Amino acid sequence: MDLDALATARHDDWERLDVLAKTARLDGPGADELIEHYQSAASDLSLVQATAGSTALGDRLSVGLARARLRFTGAPENPLRAFTRFVMISLPAALYRLRWLTLAVAVVTVAVAALYAWWIGGDPRALAALGTESELRRLAEEGFVAYYSENPAASFAGAVWTNNAWIAAQCVAFGILGVWVPYVVLQNAQNLGVTAAVMFAYDEADTFFLYISPHGLLELTCVFVAAAAGLRIFWAWVAPGGRPRGIALAEDARSLFTVAIGLVFFLFVSGLIEGFVTPAPWPWPVKIGIGVLALGGFLVYLLVLGGRAVRAGETGDLVEFEAGASRIVAG
Repeated sequence: MDLDALATARHDDWERLDVLAKTARLDGPGADELIEHYQSAASDLSLVQATAGSTALGDRLSVGLARARLRFTGAPENPLRAFTRFVMISLPAALYRLRWLTLAVAVVTVAVAALYAWWIGGDPRALAALGTESELRRLAEEGFVAYYSENPAASFAGAVWTNNAWIAAQCVAFGILGVWVPYVVLQNAQNLGVTAAVMFAYDEADTFFLYISPHGLLELTCVFVAAAAGLRIFWAWVAPGGRPRGIALAEDARSLFTVAIGLVFFLFVSGLIEGFVTPAPWPWPVKIGIGVLALGGFLVYLLVLGGRAVRAGETGDLVEFEAGASRIVAG
């Protein structure tokens, strides 16, 4: 094939494609013309590559096609800009929308845990059903504390981080079922209440609160947030309000899966505290102070940045271009 002859014959079409690709705004006919010239030039490039392989003409045409393609596909967002938007806008907005539901989950968890502790602590038969006298005493006086230091700090921190992140992801992913989140919340509350009852029964209440406070403040809050996200997704399906059910579920699921991703980072912080701070031989005010600072930073992030983002109209959902059209409109 004579490449020079092809270039001469198609010169005007290729030049027009370049002009349209560089035009700032295209009307309807201009967009149609851009796509028509793009398809024609793509066929020409395929012919050139199939018959002549890699050539200067083919490279030039590839660049022109790539520039034109960006006009109707859109350029991908800069990764740094996308990450900044996620951290400063999308995640805090999604967290802020869950603030009251998170508080409700926290209240329910504390109430159920307190009821379990009160019931088991006040009934010797219930306490005896948990294990023998020697087993329970060993747990209260040795096992509870040893749990935090029996493994290397780094591996222990990694283990609790991945476990908690997995639980949080399950709460969000399976929240639509409506039963998984209540199950996780009640199971978590039961474990807290039973452990507290055993520690109280052997006069180790101070040990219980001292060892659970440094990391537990942030860790439990993250679990509460994940549970709230799962419940919110379920409620979007049950009671979509003025939105079509499918649109309500899609919007809330997209925005609240942001929470599942974001909690991975906060749970990483709580895992570091549990692995390195809780068992450390430091004064308790220092260790608990670190836990309070971690929780305080999370709450400031949620309330200040999240409140600002929500007041600006953000929900944590994808931007309109990335989310796609929610319904087909003619005309």
